[in-house]
Amino acid sequence: MARWGPLLVLLLALGLGLLLHRESGLDLGLGLGLERLKALLSPTPNPAPNPAPDPASAPPPEKSLEQRVSDAWETLIRPPQRRWGRVAVGVNSCVDVVVPGVALLEALGLQPGSESGSGSDHEVLDSLLDLRETFEFFMSRGAAAERFFSDAELFHVISTAALRIPTAKLYVGGNAALIGQKLASDSDTEVLLAGPVGPKLHELLDEKIVVPPEALQETDEIHLILEYQTGEQWGSVVAPQANRFIFSHDEANAQMKLSESLVQSLENFDPKLLVLSGFHMMEGLQPEARDQRLDQMVALLSQLSVPVHLELASMTDPEFMQRIVHKVFPLVSSLGLNEQELLFLSRAVGGPHSDSSWTEVGVSSPAAVGVASDVLRWVLSGAGPSRLSRVHFHALPFHLVAAVTGRWGNQAACAAAGARTASAQACGRAHVHAAEAELRAPLTFNVNQSHSLTLDPDRPITVWRQDHVTLHLSPVLVCKRPIRTVGLGDAITANGLLFSEILP
Repeated sequence: MARWGPLLVLLLALGLGLLLHRESGLDLGLGLGLERLKALLSPTPNPAPNPAPDPASAPPPEKSLEQRVSDAWETLIRPPQRRWGRVAVGVNSCVDVVVPGVALLEALGLQPGSESGSGSDHEVLDSLLDLRETFEFFMSRGAAAERFFSDAELFHVISTAALRIPTAKLYVGGNAALIGQKLASDSDTEVLLAGPVGPKLHELLDEKIVVPPEALQETDEIHLILEYQTGEQWGSVVAPQANRFIFSHDEANAQMKLSESLVQSLENFDPKLLVLSGFHMMEGLQPEARDQRLDQMVALLSQLSVPVHLELASMTDPEFMQRIVHKVFPLVSSLGLNEQELLFLSRAVGGPHSDSSWTEVGVSSPAAVGVASDVLRWVLSGAGPSRLSRVHFHALPFHLVAAVTGRWGNQAACAAAGARTASAQACGRAHVHAAEAELRAPLTFNVNQSHSLTLDPDRPITVWRQDHVTLHLSPVLVCKRPIRTVGLGDAITANGLLFSEILP
C-alpha cells in the first residue's frame, strides 16, 4: 500500500487541477502533466532499429594496385595506325613435350646431387649426369635455359620416358612457330611459317598459317620442356620462382635448314615484316660448320629490304654471340630478348654491366631498370651503319621497350600489350585476373646513377628519353600460380609487334 500512496496523491491533485481549470479557464500547464502521466502509465515501446545502409550509397572498395594497373592497360592498348597485314616467320619449329622436370629426372632413375644443391652448367649436354647437373643449376636460380643434347639415341630414350609421364602435354614449340601461332590469332594478320613441320605440329598449328610445301616432313622435331614451380624442391635445391629448362637433339633446326625456303617464299607472300629466330640452335653444330652456316644466313639477310625482327634465346658461347652481334644485328630492325640473354650479350661483347649478374642486382630491385636501360641504349648505339632501331626487353617483373626516337610508333601500347599477355597467359587465362597476380616491379626505380622515376599504377607506362633513345616501361602483374611458363617470351614479342609500327 505504501508504494501506491504517491500515485494516488498525484491522481487526486490532477483531478482537482482539472476541476479548477474547467471552472476558471486558467492554463496551469496540465496538458504537459497529462502527457507525462500518459507516458509513465503507457508501456515503453521498443526503439526503432537503425535502417540498413543503402548499398548504392556506400563508397566502392578501394582498388588494389594490380587492378588499377590492369584497368589502365585496357585504356592504353590501342592498335597502330598502320598494321603489318602479312608477316613471315622462321625458322625454328617443333613439338614441345612439357613435363614436370623433377618427375622426368626421377623416371630416368636420377637422384639429387650434392648437398650444396648448386649444380653446374654444361654448354652441351652429353649424358644424364650433365642433364641433372644443368637442371639443378638453373632450377636453383629460377632461371630459364636451353641446351643441345648431343647423343641422339639417349635423347630418344629420354623423350620416350617423357611421353609416358601421365601429365605430359604436347604443344606447338620453337620460337618461330610460337610467334607465328600468336600472330595468327589476330584476325587482321596473315602468317607464313617456314620451319620443319611434322604431322603432329601441322595438326596443332592454327589453320590460318601458311606452310610452304618444302617445310613439311615425315617426323616431328621434339623439344623437352622441364617445368618447375615456385618453392618446388629437388634434393636440397628449392626453386625461387617458376620457370623451365629446355633441351633437344634437333639437327633440322640446329642447321636452320628452312632459311633458304623462307627467303624464297617472301617474293610470293610479300610480307611487311619478317620475324626470324633459331640462331641459338646453331650452338649444337661444330664451330666450323656453325660459322659457315652463319655466313650463309648473313648473305640471305643482306638481300632483304623488308623489316626484320630477330628473337634471341638462351646461349652459352660468347664467341658465337659476338659474331651474331657484329654480323646479324646491323641487318635487322628490331630485337627481342629476356634478362638472361641481355647480360650474356653484354658480357660477350664487353658492354655495360658485363661483370654483373641478376643475382647481384636483383631483377625486382630499383637498380634493375637502370641496368637494363644502360645495356639497351648501348645496343642501339652500335658502331657503324645499322638498321637496328628497337629492342623489346622482357623480365619477370617489368618490360622495357627501347627505340631510336622517331623510328617506331605506338610503343606505349606495345609495352602494355606485351605485359598484359605475360600476366594472362602465365595464369592460363584469356584475360588478366588481377586477384591472381601481384605487382613485383619497383614503384620507384633508377634510370641512371643520378635520376629516378616513380611508377603510377593508374598510368603504368613510364616514358623517358636518354640521348637518342626513347624508353617505355610497363610493370608486369606476375601470376601467383603460373600454369605454363613455356612460350611466354614469344607471346610477349608477338603481341608487342602487333601493336607496333615502323615509321617512314
